[in-house]
Parts: sequence; C-alpha cells; structure tokens
Amino acid sequence: MNFDDNTARTPSRRAFVLGSASILGLAVSGCTTATDDSAGDTGGSFGNYASMYGPLPSEQFPIPGIDLAKVPTKFRRRSVSYRTDEKPGTIIVDTSSHYLYLVEPGGKAMRYGVGLGRAGFAWSGRARVAWKRPWPTWTPPEEMIARRPELSKYSADNGGMQPGLDNPLGARALYIFEGNKDTLYRIHGTPEYWTIGKSVSSGCVRMINQDVIDLYKRVRSNAEIIVV
Repeated sequence: MNFDDNTARTPSRRAFVLGSASILGLAVSGCTTATDDSAGDTGGSFGNYASMYGPLPSEQFPIPGIDLAKVPTKFRRRSVSYRTDEKPGTIIVDTSSHYLYLVEPGGKAMRYGVGLGRAGFAWSGRARVAWKRPWPTWTPPEEMIARRPELSKYSADNGGMQPGLDNPLGARALYIFEGNKDTLYRIHGTPEYWTIGKSVSSGCVRMINQDVIDLYKRVRSNAEIIVV
C-alpha cells in the first residue's frame, strides 16, 4: 500500500517498481557499511520511556500515550553508538532489523524501531527527503481502490482522507524522492504502534507517532536517505 499526500500525483506501482530496479545496484553499492555497536546500551540517556511515549495534548490532534507493553524495549527510541562513513543528518533504514538510524556527529545515531509493509521492502537505494508534512492527508492509490472500492471516498478526486488520529499516515510524513521523481517511499507515523518491529501487510516505513514527531524535528529538508 502506498501512502500519499494529496499535494502530489501518485505514479503507478508498475512505473515505481521499474524505476526502482534501474537504480538498485548503483544506489546500494554506494552505501558504506554501518555497524551498530549498541550492545549493552539500555537507553539510559533517555531513561523514562513513559515520559517519552506519553500523551501529546498540544498537537493539532491530541495524541494519547502508548501502551509500552506492546512495544519491545529494543524498538524504543534511543541514542546508540554507530559507525558509518555517512555524514550526520543522513537517514539509514535497515529493513533487515526494522531500525531507522539518524546519523549524528561523534560516532552516534538516534535509533528508532519501525514497522515495514510490502512497500517498505519494495525500494532500496539512495534518495532525499523532498517534503516534510505535519498531519498529512492520505490518498490511497488507484490499485488499492480497485481492490477495496469502499476507499474511493478517499480518492484524489475527493480530496483524500483528512488528517486525524485514524489517518494511516499518522502525525508526520517524510516524502522520499530520487532527484525530482517520487519513489512512492514514505516514512510516516501510525496509530497502530503495536506493529513496530513487525512486517505487516501494508505501508512503507511506519513509526510510533511520538517517534516520527521527534524524527521530523531533527531531519532537514533534502536530507539524504539510504534504504538497505
């Protein structure tokens, strides 16, 4: 499933897959190997997970706190030691481990657990964060509407699904482009935080809403993203 803001036209899935395949070899070969040596890091630099993942009443749509029992400790946000040649500010998504890293100076990174759907495994390579959207609109692609006609009320012609706590894109979304071409790859929040660390049936890269808000604040526009 592709998630999209109604400010952009969504290319077809076939065009996306063909375009992705053409850049896969070059993009991945250019990615230096990053080694996470966070064994023993307990997240103590943050300590109070209950506070980190508590309610956010000042948001446009107040976000409730999460049930921490439904998110394994290893997938909660933390600062870790991280060795890479990539420059600070780069996002690295490791699909094999369900982690997203934001590279920081001094051999460190902010690490977040993510959930992955089919679209989350469909693209690998280097690209950039073209847009950042708070509380985005969700527009299901035509392929999804064909399978689930009840979603036609959220088509681009109808303005998509308006922002809110039930919106599949959650509280924030990062839109990934290769040059000026939309890859259809999204990093976004989700109300279904219990899917973090899992491979689910739909979506790209989903994050706990509290985490995607934190990432959104840290990431600059046009930041490089590497997906492996």
